[in-house]
Amino acid sequence: MSHDPLLQPYQLKHLTLRNRIMTTSHEPAYPEDGMPTDRYRAYHEERAKAGVALAMTAGSAAVSKDSPPVFNNVLAYKDEVVPWIQRLTDGCHEHGCAVMIQLTHLGRRTTWNKGDWLPSVSSSKHREPAHRAFPKLLEDWDIERIITDFADAAERMQAGGMDGIELQVYGHLLDQLWSPLTNDLTGPYGADTLENRMRFPMDVLAAIRKRVGDAFIVGLRYTADEVQKGGITEEEGLEISKRLAATGQVDFLNVIRGRIHTDPAMTDIIPVQGMKSAPHLDFAGRVKAATGMPTFHASRIPDVATARHAVQAGLLDMVGMTRAHMADPHIVRKIVEGREEDIRPCVGATYCLDRIYQAGDALCIHNAATGRELAMPHDITPADQKRKVVIVGAGPAGLEAARVAAERGHEVIVFEAQPEPGGQVRLTARNARRKEMIGIIDWRMAQCAAKDVVFHFNTWAEPEDVTALSPDVVIIATGGLPNTELFETGKEAEHVVTSWDIIAGDVKPAEHVLIYDESGDHAALQAAEVAAKAGSKVEIMTPDRTFAPDVMAMNLVPYMRSLQDKDVTFTVARRLLGVAKAGNKLNASIGTDYSDYVSIGTYDQIVVNYGTLPLDDLYFDLKPLSYNGGAVDYDSLIDGAEQHVIRNENGQFQLFRIGDAVSARNTHAAIYDALRLVKDI
Repeated sequence: MSHDPLLQPYQLKHLTLRNRIMTTSHEPAYPEDGMPTDRYRAYHEERAKAGVALAMTAGSAAVSKDSPPVFNNVLAYKDEVVPWIQRLTDGCHEHGCAVMIQLTHLGRRTTWNKGDWLPSVSSSKHREPAHRAFPKLLEDWDIERIITDFADAAERMQAGGMDGIELQVYGHLLDQLWSPLTNDLTGPYGADTLENRMRFPMDVLAAIRKRVGDAFIVGLRYTADEVQKGGITEEEGLEISKRLAATGQVDFLNVIRGRIHTDPAMTDIIPVQGMKSAPHLDFAGRVKAATGMPTFHASRIPDVATARHAVQAGLLDMVGMTRAHMADPHIVRKIVEGREEDIRPCVGATYCLDRIYQAGDALCIHNAATGRELAMPHDITPADQKRKVVIVGAGPAGLEAARVAAERGHEVIVFEAQPEPGGQVRLTARNARRKEMIGIIDWRMAQCAAKDVVFHFNTWAEPEDVTALSPDVVIIATGGLPNTELFETGKEAEHVVTSWDIIAGDVKPAEHVLIYDESGDHAALQAAEVAAKAGSKVEIMTPDRTFAPDVMAMNLVPYMRSLQDKDVTFTVARRLLGVAKAGNKLNASIGTDYSDYVSIGTYDQIVVNYGTLPLDDLYFDLKPLSYNGGAVDYDSLIDGAEQHVIRNENGQFQLFRIGDAVSARNTHAAIYDALRLVKDI
């Protein structure tokens, strides 16, 4: 019997949870037509078979037709969901993992132009800033039907074999009524007393209990402190918690602190990299102490040490490690096996959440198998035949290729021109707020070291360096160099520097800086942050209608907090056409895609951020020597089969290129390139 606090079983009502680690409710946006189909099941099953005790599925499964999903949520109001829920539940139960689901009505946190085009409803007359729909104020008949909808949905989940449900009571309809900030109703559900504000959630709870009985587990994930003037205070939140406990109808409390109505508020509840880890853990402990209730919590608990402390100190009964399990679904197994050093770290990039809020599916920035469990392996299987694999480049693509090839049992040799690995990730990590990104590199270097991968740093590989090793496979992962060619001009902009120059410190920011961003990614804002902190007057300009669209909502928040108190302006829908010297200044010719209008702006320095162009000379030098001519059989790549292209019978090796050596993309794409190619070599 282990003495590790995290590995102790926990008794929740009749249910024995095998340890203290859970994944809290989150919607990876994998459903098909609102159903949690095989991809959804495989995602949760991977974590279940690795030892997670409780999978709280489906962030915000919708109980009503006027709660249309905003990011591909499960539709709990449809009867056809039941067999899919049963398959999901059975898949996790088979591996000893308990399964529950979060149910909600989104209220104003949705829109009217989705699903059945019904008006959104709320207790507030104000739209939610994040989702922008003006709601209709709830009427009595709305309240009655939604209470019934919650009970119906709970009954469906019980019929599907779920161990329990969780009601979502922060930022959604139930919380909109009990928060004084969002309750404009009068009468029995009005804002005049706490009892009235809590009446709707209590009525929902009572209706659910009447439908599913006392044995079925029912809990709440709720805000117990809105951390905003006029909202629920910590004192009132503790009183709410005590009242919930006193009902005898609630089996657990899953505590949240804050609001989610704006991007900054959401980011304080779900912190990103550079923000404090576990910021609300002690508060959750106060709720547990005040109520004596089984208490769950998750908010940036990314590492085993913090999770262990949460349980050992009696702050929590079950600790949520949700984003951490997106980075590594095998955390529990590795704890049990004494391999904590092998856990792939969550670096807090929050690529996962930002993607779903742009109508994508949740993907981990550096685990390309997450969400692709039906096609991509989390555990790499050994190859039937050992081969010699030479990789050029030790950025994220090259290191992932080296890791996977070594796990396959191949002899792996890596050339890297720089003295250290990391490529653009190392550049990114120069920002103190984003220094956790280096975990992407450090973890892979440790994995490669354990498999005896040979590295040659400070080595600019030439064709003869590669061929001298008589490789079977050569992978070019040399990345790219900044592009300074202005759009469709056919020539590089003169007198400019790049975002890389500013971030790396190779060029100091001048007094008045234009950062021209044609990429829309982190590099422009990161350069702006460097310049603004140095005291520069900064203008960020983009030809797009919004700035930094690839940075996305939650990651934009720290940049804006850093920049807004400095001399920084944002200019959209303006295109840099050319740059000319004007004494010791630079004149920028500035146009727009919307008309022939051109103006001149004068700056001390112009910084261009326009992605990278592939550093691919070595690839093209080696291409005639390879038997596949660098070609990739896309059908085999997608189907998970070996590459057998032959374009040159006299070739010496297979040749591939991955990551930005192909074209400018992002870290996830580079790692996915490597994983899906090399897993079959």
